[in-house]
Amino acid sequence: MLQHLNISNYALIEKSDIEFDEGMSVITGETGAGKSIMLGALGLLLGGRADVQVLQNKDQKCIVEATFDVAKYGLNALFEEEEVDYDDETIIRREILPNGKSRAFVNDQPVNVSFLKLLGNKLIDIHSQHQNLLLSDGSFHLNIVDTVAQDDAERLEYRGLYDQYVSLQARERSMVEDNERMKRDLDYMEFQLRELQDLKLVEDEDKELEIEQERLSNAEDIKMQLSESINLMEGNEQSIIPALKQLSNSVTKIDRFLPNDTDAANRITSARIDIEDLLRTFSGVYDSLEVDPQRLEYVDSRLNAIYNLEKKHRVESVNDLIKLRDDLSEKVGHIANFDEQLDLLREEIEKVLSNLTVVADKLSEKRQSVFADIQKYVESHLHDMGMRNAVFTIGHKRSEVYTATGNDELHFLFAANLGGVPTDISKVASGGEMSRVMLSIKSLLSRSKSLPTIIFDEIDTGVSGDVADKMGSIMNKMADNMQVIAITHLPQVAAKGGRHYQVYKEDTAESTVSHIRALSSDDRVTEIAKMLSGSRVSDAAIQNAKELLSAE
Repeated sequence: MLQHLNISNYALIEKSDIEFDEGMSVITGETGAGKSIMLGALGLLLGGRADVQVLQNKDQKCIVEATFDVAKYGLNALFEEEEVDYDDETIIRREILPNGKSRAFVNDQPVNVSFLKLLGNKLIDIHSQHQNLLLSDGSFHLNIVDTVAQDDAERLEYRGLYDQYVSLQARERSMVEDNERMKRDLDYMEFQLRELQDLKLVEDEDKELEIEQERLSNAEDIKMQLSESINLMEGNEQSIIPALKQLSNSVTKIDRFLPNDTDAANRITSARIDIEDLLRTFSGVYDSLEVDPQRLEYVDSRLNAIYNLEKKHRVESVNDLIKLRDDLSEKVGHIANFDEQLDLLREEIEKVLSNLTVVADKLSEKRQSVFADIQKYVESHLHDMGMRNAVFTIGHKRSEVYTATGNDELHFLFAANLGGVPTDISKVASGGEMSRVMLSIKSLLSRSKSLPTIIFDEIDTGVSGDVADKMGSIMNKMADNMQVIAITHLPQVAAKGGRHYQVYKEDTAESTVSHIRALSSDDRVTEIAKMLSGSRVSDAAIQNAKELLSAE
């Protein structure tokens, strides 16, 4: 419930501070006094677009702040999900800065506009005059029926299956498109795959072949250098090893005369052992190394084949070619097994569709179960509001196409006169008739939907007299279940409110400003009398105003 509204520096409103009560409140005032401005300010709190043009003083920020009692509406989970601090008395604030930027806060915590919209939808329904156009919108009709039917569980179950169904259909389309594209490339892919498979690639073989290629290419030079090295080590008496043996014998004879830490004999022996070990290694390599022109030719050819494929496929190694080969193999295999995979997917789609059909039927039955009650309720209220021959029905058919909301197509049908054929309401109802139908529907929703506040912006346009009185009574009855705020030009409706506010304009030396004030009992009589007779209030108007008020 809206408890308090504070508006600063918004359009014609310099500063306004309003307290609201439970039940029904009415707001009156001359045309252009600023009633719609207050609704615009409230719209900001509900996530409406911020526009720097609304700043009355362009050097100061605009602030719109409202306090709501939300204790009875189970909003804790929503606050928790959005990580916003919850309070039974929730304060929403919106600021528009002179530079055009806007900020939003809930309980002094910064929030984004999307959260304001989400929260606002659960706090206030603002029924402006253009909302009557919703009566031509089939989705609005469906929403009304769903609200009355209390079919949240069925819709949730249906939506889960529908999303799954749509996802599987998208996957099927993607599979078919991919397969068609791959089929066009199949011959070329198979050629590439054979080329890669024929080469019988082995992981890292390019690196090993490059090492072997270098060794084979230099085999003659390597053998010659090894031969010279071996000869230097022990080929004759002047070679290293015989010389070290002779040196070892000579040093051994004088070892005892050398300093203790010289250890010359052992060091010479160790050097000889290392060189003899190296000699054996050289000899082994020399004996095993072959000059093999045929093997070199094979290695060159193999590497050239690998290099050509790497260049062709723009990769850098054998391992990349192997991965490409495996990927191509998978794609070719996928095409070969496509029909089988597609059949399996289509079986899954049919299974989900079958379940979707069952749940759609259940949802449709739940909706149809309230048609009669809705029709009876709306017709009863229309009769009370002076349309004694009005007929209101719900046109319904089932579509073969499933949508996110089911496969029910609903249309509100209306006939105002006796013997008239119910027709699409948007095509046959006048403005006053549309207002009465919409009020009947809003009244119906107030019994079914847990919404704290509804604001009617001149929903009584196009009616007067007894009809206006009946509309005011309906709004007053709605206030048993929710807070109702009615902006009206009709005295019959204004008299129904438990609290009455007047919006008026005042000219100052520099500008025109709007104010809103709560009326006392005496002021209220005067205001309603003005609504009855104009600015020159007669005694008869005063008496009539008192009678209207006392009738309530």
